[in-house]
Amino acid sequence: MPNIKSAKKDLRKARAATVRNRAQRSALRTALKKAKGAEATADERTKAVSLLDRAARKGLIHGNAAARQKSAIARIASA
Repeated sequence: MPNIKSAKKDLRKARAATVRNRAQRSALRTALKKAKGAEATADERTKAVSLLDRAARKGLIHGNAAARQKSAIARIASA
């Protein structure tokens, strides 16, 4: 455990961010699974793309990874 006040605060912030990131990543993965399913609706695909954009903007995933996933969703939608 840290002894310095700023290190304690950093630890609290890191724990909060970990919880937040885990929840957002879980929601993103769920949305991607629904969007890539055979009976996915346009609304589910739109939501997944929106979550991908937000995750990339906030640094949760890399921008190119988001673009790759969006491209995969578009390929499935057009097929």
